[in-house]
Amino acid sequence: MDNKVLTAPLGRLAGFAAGLSWDMLPPAVRQAAVCRTLDLIGAAVGAAGDPLVEKMEQALLALDPQPRTRGVTLFGQPLGRKWSVTDGAMLNAMLAHTLEMDDVHPASKTHISASMIPAAWCLGHMLESSGKDFLTALVAGYEVAHRVGMALGVAAHRKRGWHATATCGTFGVAAAASHLLGLSGEATAYALGLAGSQTAGVWAFLGDGTNSKVLNPGQAAMTGIRCTYLAKYGMRGPVHILEAEDGGLLRAMSDGGHLEKLTEGLGSTWEILQMDMKPYPCCRSAHAGIDGALALRKAILGGKDGQDAAAEIFASVVSVEAETYRIGYQQCAVSEGCLHPRTPLDAKFSLPYGLACSLLYGRMDQGLFTAEQVTDPAVQAFLARIRVREADDLTAAYPAHWSCRVKVHLKDGRTLEKFIEDPTGSYRKPLPETALLAKAGKLMENAYPGKGGQLAAGLLELPQMSVLPVV
Repeated sequence: MDNKVLTAPLGRLAGFAAGLSWDMLPPAVRQAAVCRTLDLIGAAVGAAGDPLVEKMEQALLALDPQPRTRGVTLFGQPLGRKWSVTDGAMLNAMLAHTLEMDDVHPASKTHISASMIPAAWCLGHMLESSGKDFLTALVAGYEVAHRVGMALGVAAHRKRGWHATATCGTFGVAAAASHLLGLSGEATAYALGLAGSQTAGVWAFLGDGTNSKVLNPGQAAMTGIRCTYLAKYGMRGPVHILEAEDGGLLRAMSDGGHLEKLTEGLGSTWEILQMDMKPYPCCRSAHAGIDGALALRKAILGGKDGQDAAAEIFASVVSVEAETYRIGYQQCAVSEGCLHPRTPLDAKFSLPYGLACSLLYGRMDQGLFTAEQVTDPAVQAFLARIRVREADDLTAAYPAHWSCRVKVHLKDGRTLEKFIEDPTGSYRKPLPETALLAKAGKLMENAYPGKGGQLAAGLLELPQMSVLPVV
């Protein structure tokens, strides 16, 4: 064994991840792993049948048209075509990210579940892993990916255009896959080095509203598994991939980063416990504003919410001002698509759209992200009354708090204001397990009419399962 590998910062993290066992995980961490799995699979099954993902299935079949008798199936398609582990992981990850309902780790600005759970699920099926093995591998992946994200520096990494869900996701997948394969700490470190050397994913899709965002976690899922197998069979990745002077990611993808974040509090602070669950199907950076707008709507209507409520809001509100942190402002309130959304993807990354619909309709669900709804004349007219700007105090508080301050000016001369420090579903304001079950069950009805709630409840029994179920 090369002791230099396991004494390097990434090597220490790899050794910790490789050494995890179900018995050593605190009860809260175990339960969190179950809940993250339920939440993510619900989001993925809810997207089953998505036209874009179905076209990507056709693309992969065009590359490899040979039918398979063995392999993995896609979420929501238990009797469907068999796929290779890497192709299945890639397609499942795309499904997981399609509805924008997957969870987030605020301190690293990552949606690691979208790539890691599909990858570990597919690999776990191939290996016939138990529920406990699968869940322990997830915890290993979360610890690695989130800490890499914090080391890169959430704001600096994002400002350079990198999509942390993708760049850090490859690390998380490699860590989880290494654990499922039983790799040593040294081999895991090499797998992480390879993952880092091959990771990619940028935010360029947002500028012109292309539909390629789901490819980023998909690519992370596939690449992470491949890198792990290369390490298993003898390829050694650069363990100093983060801090290397020549080619290190902390220089290439950030402003120097914070290498100490890799191991700070390791074994005592569990990053899986610092994750947010999304109640609304849009960018998390818009959620605090949505919460604020929903609260202000109730205040304007005075508890009323009848058939004419939207018309009353439209007539009463003269203008809306919102303040948020810099990354949220740049991501959800600057581009043409954010300011004048024309497609569902535009709307999912538009804070003005989230504010408009929350005030007009008192809800923010999937039904508001259709082409017809986005281009509705009333919504488009209301958008003209909304202005968003950055607030220095909220930028200073980020990423510890993803905050928004919303103010409405009314025709009767009143001004109402609401400040949301942490949005609904934050680990500081967690939703109860009943809400998680309701969310997952409703989403799973998409592929399993009349059975969504039952299937969702069944996933809570993962720790007792000798093999992973087909969902």
